[in-house]
Amino acid sequence: MHSLAQLQKQQVGLRLPVYLVEQIDEFTKEYNLNRTDIIIESIKSYIEKQEAEAFYKSFDASCKELREVLDDPKKADELQTIEEFLDEL
Repeated sequence: MHSLAQLQKQQVGLRLPVYLVEQIDEFTKEYNLNRTDIIIESIKSYIEKQEAEAFYKSFDASCKELREVLDDPKKADELQTIEEFLDEL
């Protein structure tokens, strides 16, 4: 959740290729939105996608480390508690 201060809008300058402006304008007509709404939603969607990809990459790396530990008894013997194991990850 964002604070009221974070929800205030700030004007920024932006230069876009003509073809993108034309596509945005098509959306404004089709969905009865303004350019700002479309650009805001596009940026939010892009950021969410990037955050999700970063999370899954990190999760994948953790799973690979776990697999290595489970497959190597020597590594498993080195970890005495689950807390120590999680600290290693």
